[in-house]
Amino acid sequence: MRKKVQKQMPLMPSKIDHPRADELEAISRIIDSNPIICDLVMQDLRKSQPATDNSGADGMSCEQVLRAAIVKMLFGFPYRHLAFHIVDSQSIRRFCKIGIADTGFKKSVLHKNIKALSETTWQTINQNLIEYAKDQKIEKGREVRIDCTVVESNIHPPSDSTLLWDSVRVLARLLHKVNEELGLQQIHFQDHTRRAHRRMLAIQYAKNNKQRKPLYKDLLKVTRKSIGYAQSAIEQIALSPDSIFLMLLSCELKQFSELARRVVNQTQRRIINGESVPASEKIVSIFEPHTDIIIKDRRDVFYGHKVCLTGGASNLIVDCLITAGNPADSDLTETMLTRQNEIYGRYPLKVALDGGFASKDNLKTAKGMKIKDVCFAKKRGLKVDDMCRSEWVYKRLRRFRAGIESGISWIKRCFGFARCNWKGLRSFKSYVWASIVSANLLTIARKQLA
Repeated sequence: MRKKVQKQMPLMPSKIDHPRADELEAISRIIDSNPIICDLVMQDLRKSQPATDNSGADGMSCEQVLRAAIVKMLFGFPYRHLAFHIVDSQSIRRFCKIGIADTGFKKSVLHKNIKALSETTWQTINQNLIEYAKDQKIEKGREVRIDCTVVESNIHPPSDSTLLWDSVRVLARLLHKVNEELGLQQIHFQDHTRRAHRRMLAIQYAKNNKQRKPLYKDLLKVTRKSIGYAQSAIEQIALSPDSIFLMLLSCELKQFSELARRVVNQTQRRIINGESVPASEKIVSIFEPHTDIIIKDRRDVFYGHKVCLTGGASNLIVDCLITAGNPADSDLTETMLTRQNEIYGRYPLKVALDGGFASKDNLKTAKGMKIKDVCFAKKRGLKVDDMCRSEWVYKRLRRFRAGIESGISWIKRCFGFARCNWKGLRSFKSYVWASIVSANLLTIARKQLA
């Protein structure tokens, strides 16, 4: 990573005549108009590399890291393709400020620097963009619409049998790595991966619960054995703490052993004991343990996190809240309206919300914030006269609220908002905000080009 200030700018490729290139140029001007954004990125990059010399000729500047991240979200590139297109595309090379003579960056460098940007940084960048949109008279924040959606984690559909098999094979893989590192002082264990895989398949193809139960008992047995092998390995590694690699493996074994115990516990309760395990106590992935179970409209089940979005009249995503668990929409109304006051220093004049937010208490709270018109898409026993100044205003706001559905659909289709493929809760939150920032940049750019 290079220092922020460069002594001499590289020779840049010339601009091409194409609508997509015009959008990239407009986004580039927006970033240049908000230099504080690069300062925020620099802070995160310094935290990730506190003891390194960042003055190397082949490093990335903070501005290049930000621009590369935006390109990744705009075009949906994986890191391998991002590394290629940064070098190959004249418009992207110009946008990322990579000179003609520069060779670009490896995918590992791009991955390391982009993932260093935190959720807080992306959120602050979005707040700066909203302030910029306000100054440009693109979004005043006087009329907003609020709705919730789900961003899924990058996991396979969970079941008790697949979770148990995942636990066995991951623990076995880590134990093999430990033995390779230990050499002669190897840990004696039995690899039950194939046996667990056969039991998992047999459970999936079993005709009824009577056939599944003994298969589950055997799968639980080999999982407990694998956990025992892992515990023995952890104890043996503690006796020889010289190898850093072994200590890292020990940490991984501890992490996955604990997750495997939770999977065994919930399977024992659900399948063997016939108990009903609450969703808040379930684990649906040992790779993304932060994943929540989200039941939408009492019919669709999603595995990820519930996200509450506030959109403006300009189609900008003004605010985003990534919730823990699956709270009811009605519990989020006051929180989302308060956040609008924190962003703009005032409450909006008109608010349109989905029907799930409707309640007498929420209407009373919103009116207490001096919001003139509060429209719930479904009345749920509320009177129009209590919500809005007239029937005409109510109908207009209800039509206005429907616009956020198209906005959510757009960022899901075009910015990967439907499913996060970054690993870990921290990266999940960063991914969500990176998608929103990229969508807002493109929206502002198109408004300015219109």
